[in-house]
Amino acid sequence: MKAREVKRSKTVAKYAEKRKALKEAGDYEALQKLPRNANPIRQHNRCKLTGRPRGYMRTFGISRVTFREMANQGLIPGVTKASW
Repeated sequence: MKAREVKRSKTVAKYAEKRKALKEAGDYEALQKLPRNANPIRQHNRCKLTGRPRGYMRTFGISRVTFREMANQGLIPGVTKASW
């Protein structure tokens, strides 16, 4: 799944200029003929370590599960377990 996501991002980058030009021209038939994965909406944030698509923490680039494991092991600087 991680490889598929990388492939999608390459396709989005490849067709970005063409999509922009077609949208400005209003040529929606030509837009439909582009590959589906050329649309940036189809990209999904994934954990860099596990590839998990849900519970993604944007500031760290990892999922909540991986974040918790790493924080408990002290691998993320500046993050401590809360206690009050």
